[in-house]
Amino acid sequence: MAELTKPQMPAYPIVDIHTHVYPESYLNLLRSRTTVPYIYDPPDGSRSRLIILSSDDSPSVPKEKRGRPVDSTYSDINLKLSFMRKHNITTSVISLANPWLDFVPAQDAAHWAEQINNDLERICAEQYAKATGGISTGNKLALNEYFFIYAFGALPLSAPSANIVANEISRLKTLKFLRGVIMGTSGLGKGLDDPALDPIWAALESTQTIMFLHPHYGLPNDAFGGVEATERYGHVLPLALGFPLETTIAVTRMYLAGVFDRFPKLSILLAHSGGTLPFLAGRIESCVAHERKFVENGGDVVGPQKSVWNVLKENIYLDAVIYGEVGLKAAVHGAGSVDRVLFGTDHPFFPPLDGNDGEWLSVTTNRKAIDGAFGAESDAAKAILGGNAVRILHLEN
Repeated sequence: MAELTKPQMPAYPIVDIHTHVYPESYLNLLRSRTTVPYIYDPPDGSRSRLIILSSDDSPSVPKEKRGRPVDSTYSDINLKLSFMRKHNITTSVISLANPWLDFVPAQDAAHWAEQINNDLERICAEQYAKATGGISTGNKLALNEYFFIYAFGALPLSAPSANIVANEISRLKTLKFLRGVIMGTSGLGKGLDDPALDPIWAALESTQTIMFLHPHYGLPNDAFGGVEATERYGHVLPLALGFPLETTIAVTRMYLAGVFDRFPKLSILLAHSGGTLPFLAGRIESCVAHERKFVENGGDVVGPQKSVWNVLKENIYLDAVIYGEVGLKAAVHGAGSVDRVLFGTDHPFFPPLDGNDGEWLSVTTNRKAIDGAFGAESDAAKAILGGNAVRILHLEN
């Protein structure tokens, strides 16, 4: 076999762990619906609209203007690869974007999870074969020699039993390219402090599967001024503030419920640098210490036994999708080390503002923050850009 001609690659792996794909089967599922979440195809043939947030589905807004435009960048893996080449990203860990499978009827959840996860495995395997030209070798392939794709699997959280979800977690460990799971903050519908989630936490811990926690529901629309504010300011308030606060509240509820005490080896990767958790960890700690409801202060509720700082440093990893040096430094400080922060882009959301095939601000701004905080080509920058993901997600296996 002739030797492969490889493009010019970076000298070290650059791994994007926050990058989304909607497989065709998932798009078809969304197109079959007429309530949130759904895809609306205008009869005039104009661009389809993806409506995934309730705040986007106001009857006062014409359907062809609701949500956001959705095109082939959401599903075409070749466009994902073009994006990677443009920005020197050697490896992507793709995941289904919100709202995952939370809305699927209970009787269909396991079927859709298996189908979508198999689709993700197939996408990764096909790219591996294409990148390497079908080379079969017992040696590990350097991640900065080819363009590779791995994935976080989806979970059938609406299934009738948490054990069904746990079974899918176990099955994913048999797939070559699945390196974890993605999950939203609603859990089984009652939040992440729901005791019914314990079988899922146990399955994640026992299989050593990392869970990528991603927001979707935000805060109630009234928190931002209701429909009037949405029509005036668009998505700025729910995305800039609602998503980070949703993540912070969800993880704090887990912490207060003792999830990290019961499952001390649980590993969670938080989107958007953990929301405001690194910044507010000290305040959370202080409020816990002074809460009279907890047994240690004379109450009748068992409070968390583990320090929130220890949770950040032992159970939690953070992505670097924070868009600024100040936030990135807070994330690293909260995590306790640059070794627990991982680069991401949030592709295909937030495309170039000029509508052309230019650089994406979600990449360049986050790269600038990393280089500004730690120095371009520094060991810390290289760790965040790829080295940490390689180690944590076992990408060279």
